Amino acid sequence: MSSHAGHGHHDTHAADIDWDVLGPLLEQEAELNGTQYEEAARWIAALPTAPKVRRVLDIGSGPGVVSCLLAEVFPEAEVVAVDATPALLERATNRARRLGVIDRFRTLEAELPSDVDRLGEADLIWAGNSLHHLGDQRAALAGFAGLLRTGGTVALVEGGLPARRLPRDIGIGEPGLEARMTAAAATRFERMRSELPGAKREIEDWAALFTAVGLVPQGTRSFLLDLPAPVPRPVREHVIASITRERDVVGDLLTAEDRAVLDRLLDPEDPEGLHHRPDVHLLAARTVHLGRRGD
Repeated sequence: MSSHAGHGHHDTHAADIDWDVLGPLLEQEAELNGTQYEEAARWIAALPTAPKVRRVLDIGSGPGVVSCLLAEVFPEAEVVAVDATPALLERATNRARRLGVIDRFRTLEAELPSDVDRLGEADLIWAGNSLHHLGDQRAALAGFAGLLRTGGTVALVEGGLPARRLPRDIGIGEPGLEARMTAAAATRFERMRSELPGAKREIEDWAALFTAVGLVPQGTRSFLLDLPAPVPRPVREHVIASITRERDVVGDLLTAEDRAVLDRLLDPEDPEGLHHRPDVHLLAARTVHLGRRGD
């Protein structure tokens, strides 16, 4: 399993992925979402039921942006970035070194769910858009629950809202392009889920799933990313990179007209394109669900 570090619903077969391209994209996206993730971590730390956090597992850590953030919010904790992709774990290590948390940081290359027993116990397990990459989500969550120390917490980042980056009507093509891209991504996501080993359909009621595996639901909160137009250059570059990737991943599920509009949007020379439009923005929400292991 390699989660996409909070990267929402992307899936290509691992063999097709160029991590030199996707690694920086994931890192950039998680950095843009950094304030949301930090708010979420501080919410967990401030709960009256919060455990003393000595060991954190970041499941499907990707390039380690959130892992490093958790190391800062929980200054006494050892943080373990867990991912199946060595190239991303290398990015995570470099980041931890750069941010001065390397002495409490380690990486673990692991394939879930098979390697769950190698993870060791934890006071906080953060699973950022990674549970949905496992076929049997209930069994995986039960595995996480079994790693928690008494009073420990699982934080699932699942759901939220798809990013909006353009107005509904951009003046070219049929209005509603982004909504159609979201629908295509949902189709692709369902296909990805159905092809996972041991895939089981599950009602995505996370509180009910926590309860089913013996954890006590501790609440759900959503965190907003709101970067209105005009956006600074790094945000524009991120939007261009992510829409480029989405065209590659879901383009075959769109009409020829929509693909032609995407080509124009991604053409650096086109005055109507993403490189020049004044109305590019970034609006998204990430939802975090908490479950706690009782005393």
